[in-house]
Amino acid sequence: MQKNEQILAQRLGMTVHVSPLRMKLRRLYLAFPSPSARDIEDWLIDVANERGARVVFRDSRPLHERVDIPEERLSQEELVVAICQLQCLDRPQMLRLAAQFISREVVNVDRLCLIARRERVGPVLAELAKQALRVDAKHRTWRQLAERFATEKPLRDSLLHWTRLAEPVMKNGRCNAEAWKLVA
Repeated sequence: MQKNEQILAQRLGMTVHVSPLRMKLRRLYLAFPSPSARDIEDWLIDVANERGARVVFRDSRPLHERVDIPEERLSQEELVVAICQLQCLDRPQMLRLAAQFISREVVNVDRLCLIARRERVGPVLAELAKQALRVDAKHRTWRQLAERFATEKPLRDSLLHWTRLAEPVMKNGRCNAEAWKLVA
């Protein structure tokens, strides 16, 4: 962590809690190291990349470096919630990884919501759902998340612009700004 980096909670004016998931992440970070990762956030990016999320990479990660964590040790839902934690360093691009897993519909919504409530990331998921639904209002998983976290207090600062969760649909080699799809 660089000295001037703040955590997401500081930017959003929220507090963090003692997180059982964060403790688990610290143990897994030591048990399944990524030698070039400077912190847990770098490590989470590496884990997400190993599981197929390709929207964000670390430039400093060597190509031969692998972080293979069995899903029994860290589920997809736990990974998504871990990326969205308020304790994470304020690196908004990381949230795109969590959104990519949700857009792919590779998470169990009930389990994701249970873990999200325990880890108090409901406001983050609610805001991501709001932005994703601007792109695809009929997306089943995002709609369920928006409904389940509808009562969350709005954030005082924006997380991501909706275009960071989507990509333009190309037509005849040109960008058609009227058509977008969620990155999945």
